[in-house]
Amino acid sequence: MTALWSTDELRAATGGSLDAEVAVTGVSIDTRTIAAGDLFVALRDARDGHDFVADALARGAAAALVDRDPPGAAADAPLLRVADTLAGLTALGAAARERSDAVFVGVTGSVGKTTTKEMLRVALAAFGTTHAAAASYNNHWGVPLTLARLPRDAAFAVIEMGMNNRGEIAPLARLARPRIGVITNLGSAHVGRLGSEEAIAEEKGDIIAGIAPGGALVLPADSRFAARLAARAREAGLDVLTHGEAPGADARLLSYDGADDGGRAEILLGGERIGVTLAAPGRHVALNACAVLGAVAALGLSPRIAASALPAFGASAGRGRRTRIAVAGGDALLIDDSYNASPPSIRAGLAVLGAQAAGRRIAALGDMRELGEDGAAIHASLAPDAAATCDLVFCCGDLMGHLYRALPNVKRGAHCADSSALAPVLKAALRPGDAVLVKGSLGSRMAVVVAALTEGAAA
Repeated sequence: MTALWSTDELRAATGGSLDAEVAVTGVSIDTRTIAAGDLFVALRDARDGHDFVADALARGAAAALVDRDPPGAAADAPLLRVADTLAGLTALGAAARERSDAVFVGVTGSVGKTTTKEMLRVALAAFGTTHAAAASYNNHWGVPLTLARLPRDAAFAVIEMGMNNRGEIAPLARLARPRIGVITNLGSAHVGRLGSEEAIAEEKGDIIAGIAPGGALVLPADSRFAARLAARAREAGLDVLTHGEAPGADARLLSYDGADDGGRAEILLGGERIGVTLAAPGRHVALNACAVLGAVAALGLSPRIAASALPAFGASAGRGRRTRIAVAGGDALLIDDSYNASPPSIRAGLAVLGAQAAGRRIAALGDMRELGEDGAAIHASLAPDAAATCDLVFCCGDLMGHLYRALPNVKRGAHCADSSALAPVLKAALRPGDAVLVKGSLGSRMAVVVAALTEGAAA
């Protein structure tokens, strides 16, 4: 196997010192998933990664990137010493980007980033080796990590970019330098931090900062900020393609026929009607496919070939994965959409739940975060959607209490303080034939509910 990073390359990229000769085949920040030959990066987050360096080396790591002496490490341990590990990782990512001949696509947006990134991974693989993050690695350490892992022979790279505060997208975009930037959609996620949807649109539009003149921005035609973002892109010397359902969208969703486990979409692009079969359910997935085909067209590749590859895309854990779970007397369907939530994504999830052929349709919802002073009203505003699609709604968290109280009594399952309290209540309430959607912001820890339900999963 060709080394991803040699000793000389590690030194040159980071400006660090490394006394050993190593051949690094991967980059890791987590000893739980580390593989032999990895460079372990000792980042500081909830815990200090330096405390895990000795364990990483014992598990086969080729070297560790550190900015202090790690406890328990041997005196001759292969340590790449730098002034700051996050800066070192960022420098490594920048060096990987500099040496790569891959075509880069950047993805941002209020919701649908990871789904669109994964769909692009599948679509672009039809044209060449494609690299993308293994998970939602879209922040100040996730983007450098994704770049640092970039294989030397990659033909395409898909880089997801997220934010929590103003001013975070532009530096990520400048680091990744995509040829094509994709904005999935624009909504109210993080409005509590940025103050307005206008500010969110401007922040997402900052992906333009990393796209060189001659590249392209693929943006949502259905957004009220589309014209403003298009003007910004053209002023920067970029081409503009739009996606969505609005008349005149370059990649326009003409129709969607949904089923329990997928759907069929027809997309108009370049004067051609392109049929797309999707193995993940929901109209929102079809709209993501419009963005994907728009990006493929912007690259000068065949959208039809990309569309023929998309049936291989399926929903992942925490993002709509469907699992049969054991319940008393039989089994039920779990739709695990627990990774994150915003008002549009909860409505989309409820629509998917409502389309299921099931005995009862049950939603388990945790708080949406970072919605600011309107958070209570926004949660309550979901009641009509929940009542129309669900037989029962279970909620946890203070904010979801507003939704729960806005529901008709007949639709109320239970309201609990947190996900740990909700899990056993929900599990006891499920019957054979039910379909249950689990969704909430990451901070609501709805994965706790999923873990409780999947103990003894049937399939």
